Amino acid sequence: MRRFPLASAAAFAALLAASTPAWAWTTVTNSNGDTWNVNDAADPGMDTGSIHNTGTNALQGYGGLRVKVPGAPRMNGVLLRGFGLTADSPTQYTSKKAVALGGVAVKRSIAFNTAEAYARYLDTFTNRTSAPITIEVAFGGQLGYDTGTNQSALAATSSGDTALTTADKWAVSYSPSAGAGSATVNGTSATVPGTFDRTGNFLLGPFDHALATSGDHANHIGYVNTITIPAGATKALVRYVVTGLSETRAPAGGGAVPAAGSQVAAVTAKATALAAAPPLGDLAPAEACALVNVDISAINCGAAPAYALGPVVGDKAIGATTSSPYNVVGKTITQLIADLKAGVTTSEQITQAYLDRIAAYDRGPFGLNSMITLAPDVMAQAKAADAARKAGDTRPLLGIPIVAKDLMSTKDMPTTGGSRVFEGFQSTTDAWQVIKIREAGAIVMGKANLAEYANDGHFSPSAYGQVWNAYDPSKSPIGSSGGTATAVASSFAAAGFGTQTGDSLWGPSSAVSLVSLRGTDGMQSSGGTMPLTYIQDYVGWIAQSLPDLSLLLNATAIDNPADILDDVSNGHRPADWTAGLDESALVGKVIGVPATAFDDPFGTPGTEAAMRESFKHFVAAGAVVKEIPDPPAGPSSPPGDRGYEGWRQWLLEHPNAPYTDAAQILRSPLRLPQFRNTTPYTGTGAMTLAQVRAFEAQRAEYRARLATWMDTNGVDAVVFPGQLSDIHLNDSIQPSFGRRDPQASAAGVPNVIFPAGVNDHGQPINLQLQGKAFDDLKLMGFAYAFEAKARGRVAPPVDVTPVLPFATSTGGTVGGTVPATLSLSLGAPATFGAFTPGVEKDYSVTSRATVISTAGDAALSVSDPGHLVNGSFSLAEPLRVSFSKASWTAPVSLDPVDITFKQLIKASDPLRTGSYSKTLTFTLSTTTP
Repeated sequence: MRRFPLASAAAFAALLAASTPAWAWTTVTNSNGDTWNVNDAADPGMDTGSIHNTGTNALQGYGGLRVKVPGAPRMNGVLLRGFGLTADSPTQYTSKKAVALGGVAVKRSIAFNTAEAYARYLDTFTNRTSAPITIEVAFGGQLGYDTGTNQSALAATSSGDTALTTADKWAVSYSPSAGAGSATVNGTSATVPGTFDRTGNFLLGPFDHALATSGDHANHIGYVNTITIPAGATKALVRYVVTGLSETRAPAGGGAVPAAGSQVAAVTAKATALAAAPPLGDLAPAEACALVNVDISAINCGAAPAYALGPVVGDKAIGATTSSPYNVVGKTITQLIADLKAGVTTSEQITQAYLDRIAAYDRGPFGLNSMITLAPDVMAQAKAADAARKAGDTRPLLGIPIVAKDLMSTKDMPTTGGSRVFEGFQSTTDAWQVIKIREAGAIVMGKANLAEYANDGHFSPSAYGQVWNAYDPSKSPIGSSGGTATAVASSFAAAGFGTQTGDSLWGPSSAVSLVSLRGTDGMQSSGGTMPLTYIQDYVGWIAQSLPDLSLLLNATAIDNPADILDDVSNGHRPADWTAGLDESALVGKVIGVPATAFDDPFGTPGTEAAMRESFKHFVAAGAVVKEIPDPPAGPSSPPGDRGYEGWRQWLLEHPNAPYTDAAQILRSPLRLPQFRNTTPYTGTGAMTLAQVRAFEAQRAEYRARLATWMDTNGVDAVVFPGQLSDIHLNDSIQPSFGRRDPQASAAGVPNVIFPAGVNDHGQPINLQLQGKAFDDLKLMGFAYAFEAKARGRVAPPVDVTPVLPFATSTGGTVGGTVPATLSLSLGAPATFGAFTPGVEKDYSVTSRATVISTAGDAALSVSDPGHLVNGSFSLAEPLRVSFSKASWTAPVSLDPVDITFKQLIKASDPLRTGSYSKTLTFTLSTTTP
């Protein structure tokens, strides 16, 4: 064994405060108590650099960056992400890599001044081509939502008025409900023309849509700059974002409510000061000299070094190909089955095509993040399906690849619930519906991403990346089944399982023009699926067409003898779901439109108008559409903690789970920050049988009242909307869309969801038809008749996830030599923060090393860390050292390794004044040089 030892002195001084752990988005706290939640690279991995929200909601998904580069092949102008933004200190965030869009590489850094409540954004743009490039850059996001008191408005500009023009170096916005003002300083010198060139609508696309002057869209301001970059050069923009405290409530740290207008005045004063004297002294000369929107005449740029771009990550789809000759894009299950039976394709080709598309479009800085796990033997399953077909197997879904929401137990893949709480957990059994779909011959090819524990109906954020919308990859896919809907819409799978507690089937399906059914309670069993709310949870399908949905329901809408909750539908399940798909099903029927169901809470009428226009297809299919009163309100919930009871039941189903009590799951510190609650559980715990029966009876009573409401108004079904507005950007706060829930989830009545065209901005829209208990098949027939007259499903834009070119390869020979090399390079010495006597704390700090190895394997180790010493005095607890990666099974070049040092100081440990240090020896070795 050859060893190449390298020593590094790790001196630990009281210099660096600990940052937030890497499994939670990072929160910056101002000295006034206000907080800024940074969309950095930490979970859920938005990595846009925007501010998800401040404690006062002055910012609501703001600071995002869109870039438009001429000739960029894909994702041009989307909300940019993938910078690897991490906190170098509690107030400094920098890109660990540049993101390449076309011929331009983009990096950004954020510096927070917590004493004065502002952030400085520095964005650099490097031309990597041999010719000049003129790009457009938009900075902005969401400063309010809805209209009325939630509406953001301009309070002041640098020109002294409330009319924003390109002459303004800064602008202050204000929202009465948030009470806090915010300012954006776009340019800092009157000597620099064009601090910004124009404003645009940051939600729809600031390069092509002007900023609205009223309504919800006016909340989404985008400041647009046009920059020409010489070949090989770098240009940069600097902006300052300032916030104030709320004027409607007391500060978080205590004290009186600020006087009306005082915080807007304070923000205005700070913006004025920043514009007059922008803090730039800490910038590297190459960064400062690249600035184009500030006066840099006082900086000596003649001797400035070239800008150091560093690592660059690009779009994984660029140059991607598929090894499958069969095109799966837009193919329904019905089409796939026909082609399999005709010998046009094989399950192996279909599966390979899906896998190649996932590899190209689901990961990297422009990835959609729809999938968490792929089955390790998925290709072997496909080959087995092809062999079975040749042998005469006639199972209805043989060889069709589908995905399951990662709440559903699978014995061949981990089940995470989208959370670090269950990282690595693998069930020994399949969920009931997974069992049934496998019995029908389908391949469960992977687990789809979701909102952690299905806990968000507006977004789909998980510990494994936040899902993006397949139609507009700057927007939310809605939640919680966003991963399933995005995967199916993007042709990563033929169909997928989702779940619904509130809107998690109809919301994501509506966002991407797919079909679904939230059936009558018990129509499909939720056995073996992680819960959100016991009894109300419903496992269902998200599919491309109603015929597909029928085939899937034939396989899985089957009584589960172990699930007493699905007994309500026993005796009512259709024998053949395809039998109800009749183009004449609407003839003579009456469709009711509840009085306020289509009133957009955001006040944006374009989507509502498009939906109402689509009612003509009901009429064309032979139905009458009429207005009816709103439905009766549902009852208040009876006693009982249904979240706790759901997890208790799941634990009984999964004896190999890593937890024994529901409270351990619900209160885990490993949860995402927006869902985390680590206070001790004080709820009512397990539900009694009487409480369970009372809730079931309450739902049954509500179903009966809804049936009476329909009969009284003489309707056969009731129509409800999907999303009632344009969907908001993925980095913003709730609500992400105009939402009015039908009664399906609250009562357990059936609801079929289906495409109805597009709104005034080209966004897909869906309708929902709701009926009486056990009208499931009848509703699917109505939807089928509607689609026969309508345009049906709207395909995703071709430039988001286009067809991959088919490529084959053959072998060739070329020679060369590489010398044997093992190289370990350590970063700067690591330093802890100050040790505090009398307080038990585990201090942690991380340093970065890089490894070069040409060997067949390599291993990294460290000498016994021992104890940190201060002269002859040593700490009581030993120093601990761990690596993010400690072994390699193939050659690597400049592979990064995080070295984490931890030091426990107990409350009773003695401490001596001064600095502590310890020299360690790190060894990189190989057995196969």
